[in-house]
Amino acid sequence: MLRNIDPILSPELLFTLRAMGHGDEIVIADANFPGASMGPDCIRADGSTASEMLKAVLSVMPLDTFVPDPALTMQVVGDAEAVPDAVADFQRIIDRTADNPAKVQGLERFAFYERAANAFAIVQTGERRLYGNIILKKGVIA
Repeated sequence: MLRNIDPILSPELLFTLRAMGHGDEIVIADANFPGASMGPDCIRADGSTASEMLKAVLSVMPLDTFVPDPALTMQVVGDAEAVPDAVADFQRIIDRTADNPAKVQGLERFAFYERAANAFAIVQTGERRLYGNIILKKGVIA
């Protein structure tokens, strides 16, 4: 155990977050996401929700300030303007927790999958809400 580190951040995930460099991306995915078949390392976190994981990750990792879209979610198929409950929750967490809050941007489903396939890693949570997926771009620590 460590002080001031959320216990849902497993040793494997802490190692991964520390190994990431500026501009690398990590996916926090829901239970339905095809994380194991995407390509990047898939870290299992079945006992947590995507919202809990987002809050924990943002407690130790800065968002990139050099890009307009450091936080990306999957758009609802057939209704790109819809804001699912999970995505609204993600925005509230980013606003409260991120060192540099940013507006969550949406990506079309297959564009999201393509971006996720090129991420540094995927954290597969037990999130059951639909569209509970987010990609975060790591910033710099000065």
